[in-house]
Amino acid sequence: MSLKSTLFILLFAGTASAVHASEAPTPEGLEYCTVCHGSQLKGNANIKAPRLGGLSKWYIERQLNNFKQGIRGAHTSDVTGSEMQAMTRHLTPSDISAIASWIGKTESPTPEPTIHGDIEAGRNLYQGCAACHGANGAGNQAMGAPRLSGINDWYLLTQINHFRAGIRGSDQKDVYGQQMKAAVSMVQSDPDAINLAAYISQLK
Repeated sequence: MSLKSTLFILLFAGTASAVHASEAPTPEGLEYCTVCHGSQLKGNANIKAPRLGGLSKWYIERQLNNFKQGIRGAHTSDVTGSEMQAMTRHLTPSDISAIASWIGKTESPTPEPTIHGDIEAGRNLYQGCAACHGANGAGNQAMGAPRLSGINDWYLLTQINHFRAGIRGSDQKDVYGQQMKAAVSMVQSDPDAINLAAYISQLK
């Protein structure tokens, strides 16, 4: 099966070399990534496709491999994850590298906030996250922690709740996911999750 026929959705970054998607042609075979994630990979909340700009190549590769290997997206409550799992099944290592390279060089406007919470409460909760993800949410490859700033707030909230519920991070092969599942134990309520996502979304 060709890469073009395989890719219909892409879920889920060296920003120094980032360029706008409108300034660089979409690589042949990757056109279907933009069906859900948009021409600038800026995401589409209506179909729960997040903005991809700002995510680094190494993180994209890890997540695509996790989907492909069934490490992520296997939970029955992870609808979009299961779609990604199916769409990555036939990807080769070179396919995954090509996708991650393209995404890592693509930028889009920072998404507007869609959820509103107590920023100060979110700041307090984020102190435990900053050790890995950085005070400004820039991420840390050495710790396997992706960039958080610039990600859609609704997507952050979804993933926080997925970790809380064990929808994500329960597979024993998902080392970093298990770490996140343990880390979100500090998020003890739905308002906590909203406050944390709202705080992260305003990091620059």
